[in-house]
Amino acid sequence: MFLKPDYNLENIYAIDLAELKSRGIKALLFDLDSTIMASKSGCYTNETRQWLETVRKDFFIGIVSNNENSDYIEKVKACTDFPCVFAAHKPDTKAAKAFMDGHGLRASETAFVGDRPLTDILCGKRLGCLTILVDSITAKTENLPTRFVRRLERICIKRH
Repeated sequence: MFLKPDYNLENIYAIDLAELKSRGIKALLFDLDSTIMASKSGCYTNETRQWLETVRKDFFIGIVSNNENSDYIEKVKACTDFPCVFAAHKPDTKAAKAFMDGHGLRASETAFVGDRPLTDILCGKRLGCLTILVDSITAKTENLPTRFVRRLERICIKRH
């Protein structure tokens, strides 16, 4: 199925970087909210910041976010030192493709990482990237309606 990710993991920390490297992956493009940063927080946890430093030793890191809030975007840019594209309108691929082209990234060497099948995974698949679905980075503290929707999305993926 087109929405089925290549990997379905608990969180970003479960990504096997050595395996990705052995598969020829050179770049990781991350969704922002709920994937590498608590939604609308505008800052990384120390654990995530340290993990990203490990990732960047072997991979290009980029952010492809649908967020359009200018105040929030400025807050994110102030604490982020890798390239970002906002208002990406995923699953549309236009902004992500332009971002990849602008940084010389080939889809066959790129993993697209996100927490939403209908936006992140679909966009990554449409681009031809390896796709990694992760649960929300704040899964343990999310409200019940959000958790319910996430569970429904994953049930649909497993059935197909």
